[in-house]
Amino acid sequence: MNPAGEETLVHPGKTDSPGSSLMTSRERILAAVEHREPDRVPIDCGAMRSTGIQAIAYNRLKSHLGVKTGHTRVYDFVQQLAEPEDFYLESFGVDAINAGRSFPHTGWREWALPDGSPCEAPDYLDLRKEVNDWFVYDNQTLVGRMAGGTTYFSQTCWPFEDDDWFTRLDQLPRVMGSVIWAGIPEPMYAKGHSPANLQRIADHLKHLRATQDRAIMLALGANLFEWGTFLRRMDNFLLDLAGDRPKAEALLDRLVESHLAGFDRILPLVAGYVDIVQLGDDLGMEKGPFMSPRMYREIFMPRHRTLVTHIKKAHPHLKVFLHSCGSIAALLPHIIEAGFDIINPVQISARDMEPARLKKDFGRDITFWGGGCDTQKVLPRGTPKEVQEHVRRNRDILGAGGGFVFAPVHNILAEVPPENVVALYEAALFE
Repeated sequence: MNPAGEETLVHPGKTDSPGSSLMTSRERILAAVEHREPDRVPIDCGAMRSTGIQAIAYNRLKSHLGVKTGHTRVYDFVQQLAEPEDFYLESFGVDAINAGRSFPHTGWREWALPDGSPCEAPDYLDLRKEVNDWFVYDNQTLVGRMAGGTTYFSQTCWPFEDDDWFTRLDQLPRVMGSVIWAGIPEPMYAKGHSPANLQRIADHLKHLRATQDRAIMLALGANLFEWGTFLRRMDNFLLDLAGDRPKAEALLDRLVESHLAGFDRILPLVAGYVDIVQLGDDLGMEKGPFMSPRMYREIFMPRHRTLVTHIKKAHPHLKVFLHSCGSIAALLPHIIEAGFDIINPVQISARDMEPARLKKDFGRDITFWGGGCDTQKVLPRGTPKEVQEHVRRNRDILGAGGGFVFAPVHNILAEVPPENVVALYEAALFE
């Protein structure tokens, strides 16, 4: 319950609580990222593909709140994430949005989620069902499978997993499309980086900026370590890094070239309409990074710095956001040195990722976007009261003095009770 005893939240775009200045959502986000104290903690759900809500949980929440209008649209089909509708943004005080929000593409078609509840799927997807499993293809290549009883698609194609992969390195731009994350794109990128589609993206973002006061985040991806694992498979690429470093670095250099070329195609058209650009690279496991700090500093940090510097040199106002799951405290000094402004998802249940420690050691130098609620145990299994106590504790630690945007550690998954979703946001917004 909120302080008024109401079941659902009603939050206007601005706040006028006693003693606070009026802030738009965008101003609130930018204040926090610039380590200034905002009028309240900024909130995110769905500004990027690891801060969202799975469509099954979204449908249950709508039923719980009595929302009978609108559409549950699965814009991230790999993770089965719903695009938050306006009622969600308004009810839960959401201050940031994905640049691809409501992007006009060819259309949506009716589909059933794994629990049988209805949704809409992008109509460009080549979906096929065999017994209880769903498969998705890109140009007749099987790129993903959702096994019966699961709620997400898994990768099925690793185009460079063979021993002769290095002889085919010149095929990199083409084979990247057979990896699930590129083969099942969100609507904004379904038609790639053609000049016509880039202009459509620019027109869309211009419209968003004119009609929204929320901060806008543009996903650039630009993964390095992860693309190595997507292309070679996790086991192979880890062996490459340890035992065949020249080949691993050659692949990474090709990826940097590809990413920079992508930046130069899209950013000149859209940079004036976005506030944050999101890069990704899951560098951590539960108990530590995938690599030593020395290996990160020698191999990945210079290339991350190249990407970040390229963005900021051309577009100094943009804030650069890195998504990296896991225990990465040992890498954070080097991530900060690479120039990143924001780190997400702040996996507080992993080793050495306690909120108080992170805030003390790194809170002056980087913004924590996430870490508001553990999504492995507390959010799906706790009571609403336990969720609220946990959220308020994390909010107060990470939010002190700015440098914090509230989001759960990762996506709100299908099994999370709707009561806990409501409790999550009420605790974030209210004392």
